Amino acid sequence: MEVQRLAFSLLFATTVLIVLPVAIIIGMIMWHGAGALSWSFLTTMPTQGMRAGGIFPAIIGTLELVGLTIIFALPMGVLAAIYLNEYAANNWLTRLVRLAIINLAGVPSVVYGLFGLGLFVVFCRFGTSLLSGALTLAIMILPVIITATEEALRSVPQSFREVSLSLGASRWQTIRHAVLPNAVPGIMTGTILGIGRAAGETAPILFTVAAFYLPRLPRSIFDQAMALPYHLYVISTQIPNIPIMQRYGTALVLLMLVLSLNMLAIVLRIHFRRKRQW
Repeated sequence: MEVQRLAFSLLFATTVLIVLPVAIIIGMIMWHGAGALSWSFLTTMPTQGMRAGGIFPAIIGTLELVGLTIIFALPMGVLAAIYLNEYAANNWLTRLVRLAIINLAGVPSVVYGLFGLGLFVVFCRFGTSLLSGALTLAIMILPVIITATEEALRSVPQSFREVSLSLGASRWQTIRHAVLPNAVPGIMTGTILGIGRAAGETAPILFTVAAFYLPRLPRSIFDQAMALPYHLYVISTQIPNIPIMQRYGTALVLLMLVLSLNMLAIVLRIHFRRKRQW
């Protein structure tokens, strides 16, 4: 009994040690940044070299970047996971591919940025643009989406496949109508993790898309764009004499944006989970 109580106390203390710093950071951002939030701060262009005005281009640029990233990464990640889980033979090559995918999830984001610079900006000649940035971020979050989707597909009972095939359905019809609908909640979990990483990363967009100061919105996917993570980095390290409230306000907007996108994905996941019949 004493051992159990000690273990419980240790687990509780570990949880507090993890949650407390996060709560303090969020509390400080909200405390210092709430005063900067206003309609003009959110909807106007930056002025005076970003020392005044709002962050509207950075908000729109971040939303466009995340949206394009999900458009590129989600279909590729889901299709790759379907192939690996449903079609690929369980041999050394498949295991090697899975190991490579897991290892790619741990590669530092700055490496992805340099890869995107070499492949998309220079070799493909997309230039520093929304397209280059979104493709780089898509490659960065692909391992997370593939891994989460594979786990979701494995969680669907094998009996679903056997019954569908015994009724005369083809393998693709079985996957499309019996497996995928039941795996959607797990796929959404991977998407949530991917959105969070894509929206908050600075290093990959530093080389591929982010503009230092651009007081207008991008007109096409081949234009540069401002993004909140890079904007926050610039005003915190490169531009002197900026009110600290403006820095915390930008961090608060980025935090709220990531939480809102995650919340939207969580609501969709709950919706699909309720439709699951097992």
